[in-house]
Amino acid sequence: MKWMRERDLLIAQTMAFVQSVTGKTPAADKPVATPGAFEPVDVRLPSNAPAPSFAAAPTSDFKPSLAEIAPVAELPRPVPMARIELRDDFQSEIRTRVANFRAHQEKFNREREAYCSATMAKVRAALGEHSESSRLGK
Repeated sequence: MKWMRERDLLIAQTMAFVQSVTGKTPAADKPVATPGAFEPVDVRLPSNAPAPSFAAAPTSDFKPSLAEIAPVAELPRPVPMARIELRDDFQSEIRTRVANFRAHQEKFNREREAYCSATMAKVRAALGEHSESSRLGK
């Protein structure tokens, strides 16, 4: 699986970083087992290399020799994560919600029209009775 390979590469990259910072491996006899494209990098100083001195030296004439500089191993670039395509899921959810909203609004419009029609019918009936009773009373 791809995510397992990416996880293993991340672990290997982290271990290489730890080795470069501390100068030692967690288990010196065992190299880090990584499936994939790169080998673990040993970033320890060679045993015959002199220890770097950190004594104060004038900055103008300080030029380190190649023996004093530890080789820097470039860490492998992390594998870019695959983008999960959620656009279709979001679009279908939005369409569903819009359709539900429209149906709800249409239901309200029908109920409002029915209520208005019933009320106006009552008003017309009341006005009709009032007009007939006023004509009879004259």
